[in-house]
Amino acid sequence: MNEDNQNPMTDHDYDGIRELDNPLPTWWLVTFFITIIFGFHYWLHYSIAGGQTQMEELKVSLKSLETQQKKVEGAPETADELNALAASPDIKNKGQAVYAAKCAVCHGQDLQGLIGPNLTDDYWIHGKGSLTDIISVVRKGVGDKGMPTWEGILPKADLQAVVVFVHSRRGTPPPNPKAPQGDPVAN
Repeated sequence: MNEDNQNPMTDHDYDGIRELDNPLPTWWLVTFFITIIFGFHYWLHYSIAGGQTQMEELKVSLKSLETQQKKVEGAPETADELNALAASPDIKNKGQAVYAAKCAVCHGQDLQGLIGPNLTDDYWIHGKGSLTDIISVVRKGVGDKGMPTWEGILPKADLQAVVVFVHSRRGTPPPNPKAPQGDPVAN
């Protein structure tokens, strides 16, 4: 042992440099042994005990998502149901609020069309402008035009309300409307 610094010296000498024999810090040893124990348990869980891999967890999640989508798609709205909702001013007011929050960015505050098409004229790109056509487009979205699928994002009541609101504004001339897009349809 060297008297100058009270550290144990090893017998290793290389080019006049002597090596100290310092023990590893306790915190480092504890961390090292914990990782060994964790690694062993991890190996046991996934190799022997049959723990779910990430691919298996993904398959379970996708299957759950599919069943949820089938529940939503299992009850499509009919034109009669939507027409009954259209008679309620509360539904239109709710639809106006949802439209302002979600749709006005692309279609304009007055439905005049900005990035998206004008929703008040008699020209429609998708469908004929009926309630069932509008709800179908809102649900499924138009991926190639940048419109998201709102089906999983908006609750069913909000979806219906915004469709009723958009349909109720058809034929009302907004200020500065976007040029007609799509095919002309009859009212």
